[in-house]
Amino acid sequence: MKKILIFSLAYYPKFIGGDSVAIKEITDRVDPKDIEFHMVTLRFDSALPKVERIGNVLVHRIGWARPNTTSSDLKKFPLHYTKAWFQFAAALKALSLHRTHRYSAIWAMMAHSAGVPAALFKLLRPEVPYLLTLQEGDPPEHVERVMKPFWFFFSRAFTKADRVQVISNFLGAWARRRGFTGPLEVIPNGVNAAYFAKAQDRFAVRKALDIREDETILVTASRLVHKNAIDDCIRALTKLPTVHLLVLGIGPDEVKLKDLAESLGVGKRVRFVGQIGHDKLPAYLQASTIFIRPSRSEGFGNSFIEAFAAGLPVIATQEGGIADFLFDERRNPEKTPTGWAVDKDAPDQIARAVEEITLRNPEEVRAIVENARRLAFEKYDWDIIARDMKEKIFAKL
Repeated sequence: MKKILIFSLAYYPKFIGGDSVAIKEITDRVDPKDIEFHMVTLRFDSALPKVERIGNVLVHRIGWARPNTTSSDLKKFPLHYTKAWFQFAAALKALSLHRTHRYSAIWAMMAHSAGVPAALFKLLRPEVPYLLTLQEGDPPEHVERVMKPFWFFFSRAFTKADRVQVISNFLGAWARRRGFTGPLEVIPNGVNAAYFAKAQDRFAVRKALDIREDETILVTASRLVHKNAIDDCIRALTKLPTVHLLVLGIGPDEVKLKDLAESLGVGKRVRFVGQIGHDKLPAYLQASTIFIRPSRSEGFGNSFIEAFAAGLPVIATQEGGIADFLFDERRNPEKTPTGWAVDKDAPDQIARAVEEITLRNPEEVRAIVENARRLAFEKYDWDIIARDMKEKIFAKL
C-alpha cells in the first residue's frame, strides 16, 4: 500500500480553512486500499487527541496546547509561537514517523506553513517524492516577508519539490518565480455543488433574522481579516440605505468591523452571524439576494464557487485566483459572464453593482447566475477535483 505523509499547519475539527477542506474532500474520495494518508499538524487544543483517524487521514498532532482554544488564543503566548516552532518540529516528527511507516511520498499543504518542514525532510530523505500544493490566499509578497527568517528552507520548499499543484494560475506564476522548474498542474479547489444547489428553507432564515422577503440581503462568508475586505462591504451600505449585510464567519477583525458599522450608522443592518456550520450554510446563502466578497487578495476562494452553486449573483474583485472564474461582461467581453467585478478598495463600485443587479432585467441576471452555476458543476465539483488529483498528481508522484 502507498502511504503519503501530509504537512499541514492546522486540521479538523478546529480552525478549518480552505486547505483543510481540500485535504479532507480529496482524501475521502481516495480508496484507502490504494493510498493511506498520514498527517503532521499542530494540536492547539489539549482536548484533541495526539493521534486520531479522521476519514482516510491518520492525524499526528504536535505542539503546545490549551483547553478550549479559541481563534484569539492563537495570537497569544505560547500558541502564537507554535507556528514558527512547527517549521522544524514537524520535520523531526516526520522523520521519526518515516522510520516506522516508510512513506511513499510527502505532501506539503501551502508553502508558507508546511513548505519548510517538507524541504527539511526532502533534504535528509531525497529519495522520497515531494508534492507541494499552493493554496495561499495572502499576497505572495506578504508571505515572503513573513518567511524571511526561514528563507533558506522556504526557497527550497519550491526548488526541492518534485511536483507542484496550484489552485489558480496566479499561484502557478508565483511557483515559477520562486524557481520551480518541474511539472506543475493547476487543479483548483472545489465544492459539493449538488449540496449547495439543493433547495433550502430560505424563508425560515429570513424570519429568524427578522428581515422581510422584499428586502435585499448581501451575504459574505469568510474569515474576518483585512484581505477579505468586509470593511468595504460595510462602507458600501452607507450608499444602500435599505440593504442588509450578513457576515458569516469569525476572525481577529470582528470587533474592529463591528465598531466600523456603528460609526458609519449602519450597525443595525449588519448582522455578524458568527461561524456557520456546513449543514446550515446553503440555507443562509439561498436566503440572501447577492453574495459579495471584494477580496484584496485571493489564492482561489471556495466561497465564491459555493455561491455560484447556490444560485446567487456574485460581486467580487478579480484579484489573484478569482480571475480564473469570475468574468464580468464589461471587463471580460470575450468570456461567458459569471458575475460582477469591482476594483479592490472600491465601496462605491460595490454599491453600483448591487443597484445594477437589483434594478436590472431579472432574466438577464438569471442568465449570468445560470452561467456561474453551470461552471460550478462542470469544473469545480469535488468529485472532478479528486479524480484529477488521483490521475494527474498521486499516480505520477
